[in-house]
Amino acid sequence: MVKGRIRVPAGVADWAIAAGVAALLLGTGWSGEHPGTGPDLIGYALLAAGGLALAALRRAPLVVLAVTGLCAVGYQAAGFDVLAVSYLVAVYGAVRAGHRAITVAASVTMLVALNLTALVFRDGPVGEALARPRGVLELAWLIAAFAAGEAVRQAERRADEAERTREETARRRADEERLHIARELHDSLTHQISIIKVQSEVAVHLARRRGEQAPHTLLAIQEAGREATRELRATLQALRDDDTAPPRGLDHIPELVERAGSTGLKTTLTIKGQRPDVSTAVGRTAYRIVQESLTNIARHAAAATASVRIDYRPDALAIRIDDDGKATPDTAPTLGLGLLGMRERVTALGGRLRAEPRGERGFTVQAELPVEQTS
Repeated sequence: MVKGRIRVPAGVADWAIAAGVAALLLGTGWSGEHPGTGPDLIGYALLAAGGLALAALRRAPLVVLAVTGLCAVGYQAAGFDVLAVSYLVAVYGAVRAGHRAITVAASVTMLVALNLTALVFRDGPVGEALARPRGVLELAWLIAAFAAGEAVRQAERRADEAERTREETARRRADEERLHIARELHDSLTHQISIIKVQSEVAVHLARRRGEQAPHTLLAIQEAGREATRELRATLQALRDDDTAPPRGLDHIPELVERAGSTGLKTTLTIKGQRPDVSTAVGRTAYRIVQESLTNIARHAAAATASVRIDYRPDALAIRIDDDGKATPDTAPTLGLGLLGMRERVTALGGRLRAEPRGERGFTVQAELPVEQTS
């Protein structure tokens, strides 16, 4: 059994680290030697400020680098001989963010400033004795912090590159598979459908030339052949699509409704609410739901009217398509490929889909697609 990990928000983690470093600095300053009452408050304030500044390290690493460096020089000048832990953490964060050259320059300046502070504010040989080992120790800590930040930065860059490579490989394989399917469909179906279409049209033409009325079955075959040709062409175009053309979305739904009305089906479109910014996937799915629903109504429902309603809500996009066709509450809905495809699209986006007969007569399709809020 795999247990889920508890993820701590980045802001909480940043403040926890900052508070921990501030507590460490204050504790070290309190336990060590420090001057009289006057400068103590200033020194403690600088110790706390240097630690708490790390809360902004993720957002402004260079600003935090400068603030922690100034605080370190300040509390050293106030007499607190405390290692600049907050500055070391800031060095790690700045290098991890990619600011290597600026961090090196700032660290060299920091080392010089700390040694000068020890010489100036510590009298006589005491200051010299502190300054000599201080430079070696702090240089070693700075190199360690720099190396740690660079190592993490390189690891994150390699991870990003690996993820990008995996995505490109998956996309390339999907494109190759689409083209393979398109070729198979073209080779296996196009020729046969073309023969059916041509033969039916020739038969209808000959019957009319002889002054005979073409049988309804033959006319149905002719129309089915034309429709199959159009659909196959559209399917092949979609499979061969390399995403260079803009995808169909919400802007194209009125065109769908108008086209459905031209076939004799009285269709209305109602839009409610203010349209939010939706992703391409949501817009494409909404278009496909309306397209498939209207196609099914025209083919199977024997309906006179159909209505399409789009409701823009703060957190969702609701779509409802109703017709007054032959379906009744006692009719069990047939899960064809079109309906299954709609359900898969909606489920992949985390939405819900209902497709069932209405209370009196007709059929209804209702979909709810989540809309991500943008700040």
